[in-house]
Amino acid sequence: MSAVDSRSAPARPTPPGRPAPPAHVRKKRRRTSTGAGRTPYLLALPALLMLIGLLGYPMFRMVVLSFQNMRLRELFQGLTPPWVGLDNYTKILTDDVFWSVVLRTVIFTAVSVVLTVVLGLAVALLMRRVAPSLRIGMIITMMFVWAMPQLVATQIFRWLVDADFGVVNYLLTQIGFDFENHSWFADPKQGWLVITTLVVWAGIPFVAITLNAGLTQVPKELLEAATVDGASPWQALRNITLPILKQLIVIVTTLSVIWNFGLFTQPWVIRDGEPEADYQTLATYAYSIAFKNNSYSLGSAISVITVLLLLFVMVFYIRQMFKIGDVD
Repeated sequence: MSAVDSRSAPARPTPPGRPAPPAHVRKKRRRTSTGAGRTPYLLALPALLMLIGLLGYPMFRMVVLSFQNMRLRELFQGLTPPWVGLDNYTKILTDDVFWSVVLRTVIFTAVSVVLTVVLGLAVALLMRRVAPSLRIGMIITMMFVWAMPQLVATQIFRWLVDADFGVVNYLLTQIGFDFENHSWFADPKQGWLVITTLVVWAGIPFVAITLNAGLTQVPKELLEAATVDGASPWQALRNITLPILKQLIVIVTTLSVIWNFGLFTQPWVIRDGEPEADYQTLATYAYSIAFKNNSYSLGSAISVITVLLLLFVMVFYIRQMFKIGDVD
């Protein structure tokens, strides 16, 4: 019996006539079980220390800076910024522009995540119905999409919808729509349609490949039995496939929320580093306030609030990971 089994299993009474193990043997067993319990923590310690060094100290400095008033004078002269307490947070939380940016970020995140997960699930289901060779080709293609840097993908989409030379305008004009020299970003709704399409296109590969792996764990016998009993494909999907994939869908959805909520590259690059007010997200807004307006402490306060908003999602994600570990 392993050390883990010996801890989890109830203690067995010593059979009559058999002597109890010596004291030094019992102590050795206790030391072995204690060491096995500490091993995972010791193995995770180097990664934890690296995360603290790479993320912990910058986060600490950002929080401290949010309670100060960092100006160009303090920045260039190396002086300690004066403390202002909660003034930065008060100014941000009473600013209508900030709350409009929060609302815009939340709406974009909700729409993009729903589209990404639904379309990713549809692609994963399609992958289970095609030939193995075609499935491999789909996986390779999606891996190329997933590996493409966000900056490159954004530039490509920017060229596709260019008002003068864009392929999208040309094709729409050819089929009868009047899109010649049409600017997609003059109207924020159309502009966000382009940005959302870009984000969803880049996010589908991760969701589809992950859910495809989960679909391999769905017993074929259950699906065949449901078909014999007269269940439609939709009923089989709703009552068999989705419940089995529930934990995995929650994981990919939570990760997509975390990634999309911190959207920066796409609106920043597609608007040539000058996103208008209607294209600001929390990430671009914090950057603009900090480095364009030289209000470093205000930018830090916005970043701290963004982290706090994401903290609830991250806690939910960690809880789901522990639940999956308990099931396994």
